[in-house]
Amino acid sequence: MSESSSNSGAKNSSWKPNSWRSFPIKHVPEYPDQYALAESEQKLNRYPPLVFAGETRRLKQQLALASQGKAFVLQGGPCAEIFEEFTADIIRDVFRVILQMAIVLTYGAKVPVVKIGRIAGQFAKPRSSDNETKDGVSFMSYRGDIINGIEFSESSRVPDPKRMELAYFQSAGTLNLVRAFANGGYANLNEVHRWNLDFVQRSPLAERYSVLSEKIDETLAFMNACGLTGHNTPQIKETDFYTSHEALLLPYEQALTRIDSTSGEWYDCSAHFLWIGDRTRQPDGAHVEFLRGIKNPIGIKVGPSANIEDLLKLLDILNPENEPGRISLIARMGAGKVKELLPPFVKAVTDSGKVVTWLCDPMHGNTISTSDGVKTRPFDAILSEVMGFFDVMASEGAIPGGVHVEMTGANVTECIGGAHHLTEADLGKRYHTFCDPRLNAEQSLEMAFLVAEELAQRRVAANKEK
Repeated sequence: MSESSSNSGAKNSSWKPNSWRSFPIKHVPEYPDQYALAESEQKLNRYPPLVFAGETRRLKQQLALASQGKAFVLQGGPCAEIFEEFTADIIRDVFRVILQMAIVLTYGAKVPVVKIGRIAGQFAKPRSSDNETKDGVSFMSYRGDIINGIEFSESSRVPDPKRMELAYFQSAGTLNLVRAFANGGYANLNEVHRWNLDFVQRSPLAERYSVLSEKIDETLAFMNACGLTGHNTPQIKETDFYTSHEALLLPYEQALTRIDSTSGEWYDCSAHFLWIGDRTRQPDGAHVEFLRGIKNPIGIKVGPSANIEDLLKLLDILNPENEPGRISLIARMGAGKVKELLPPFVKAVTDSGKVVTWLCDPMHGNTISTSDGVKTRPFDAILSEVMGFFDVMASEGAIPGGVHVEMTGANVTECIGGAHHLTEADLGKRYHTFCDPRLNAEQSLEMAFLVAEELAQRRVAANKEK
């Protein structure tokens, strides 16, 4: 892939990486030092790509399979990465839990699981207010470590373009480690299953989970007996793993956009998969203009504030050729609203003939505040929205393509409920997030087991109806 951002040879001559600058924009900060911003963008533009077009095309093919029910997507990771948590242990633990969840979901869905991390670039966050006020003092809101600092001070909250360069290098380091884990034997199915057995033994729901674990164990034993081992079958000890983040900070995204030398197409090389959020999906806005020109697979968040007309317009703008795998619609309605609000969207998209991959984000619509003002998410509500999503997909004749969760590999106490019955009183023990509450490692695995059970039961029921 060429490192140049020149549009020489580009097939999409009506679009350029900087064309978004002439469109109305939201949730991108005003940098006080425009010279420093330009300097940082020029530096990033000269740096090597973080991901490559061939990897991104492979992900798009796998997302296309998920739209047909021939694969299942697991997208997970922190709400927002922070610079101070750039450690090998934290990266390893997130990667490990996603692997553990994936092997369980693979057994339940009986199809390959596409693993996408919200890592190596998820540094920016939209905010509902431009400013934060404490004790009568106001500063710019914290917008993620790639933009400004979390400390409540004037100097910390001033947008600093040099933070983009640090985000780039941390993303490069994260990707380097993840690639080593994915291809160096750490992802061996037998090892991952042993980790799950440890989890099952610790869980209060051990008896329920042990049935599924034993079936996975039998499957792996059968494969070994047939001579399929990590020594002669790379798929057993290696895995594909992709990165994703919200395409929010467009100066950063533009600086890392490159032309693929083999196809002549533009790719945003900051991540394999990029999504557009509820706050920035305006059809005539800068974020949509930027995303329409790159060939990466794209996600669109579909929450209660969405409307059908705009969504169909977005599909026309972002995927005019109706290419499978190009668009994933990420539903985030809330447990109490999903069965009411989601069906009209699914029906409209299906009736339009648009090919999309439907994912469920059960996190954002289920955030509540405790009596002390602490944000949390009930595990039961998260699980309920996933099950409601499956119900809606079934009733509308659509395919549930996967789940999108905010989680961590650490033993935090940020979401209440789960097998260990965390309560509001437990939140103060290890509440570490600077942004939204995340499922901890055990809650993430618990959800994977419960979703796998549901997928298996639905598959059996569907086979009986045939």
